[in-house]
Amino acid sequence: MAIHIDTARPDDQAAIESLLAQNDLPIQDLPTGLPNFVIAKENETLVGVAGLESFGSVGLLRSVAVDPAHQGKGIAARLLDRLLDTARAANLQDIYLITTTANGYFTRYDFAPISRELVPDPIQQTQQFSGLCPSSAIVMKRALNSQPA
Repeated sequence: MAIHIDTARPDDQAAIESLLAQNDLPIQDLPTGLPNFVIAKENETLVGVAGLESFGSVGLLRSVAVDPAHQGKGIAARLLDRLLDTARAANLQDIYLITTTANGYFTRYDFAPISRELVPDPIQQTQQFSGLCPSSAIVMKRALNSQPA
């Protein structure tokens, strides 16, 4: 079956929350209307999700999850590529993420661990950074839209 990537709609929220909960990811702070969230569907069944929250020139990649039965098929990569394109189009300079288990995965996409103290204030003030994710979680950064020196 073909997997289709599309923009999340508010009526996808319940299925997204279920998938995130299944993957032990927080749902308490999902933004209303799911702006800058993308989903992967096989037929009409949600099999993947990822979101991007923007704060000025920086963004927070969040809620990247794929149904376990569909992992290993490149779905997360397609979702991530779509959000990175969105971030570039919005002229974001840096993308951050917080993970407890997937740092090895995200290094494949040029994310690198960064000290929590170096994370910009807008990201530090998110619920993900300040409380929903444990302080032991790894924070990673990827630079975008780099200007030549």
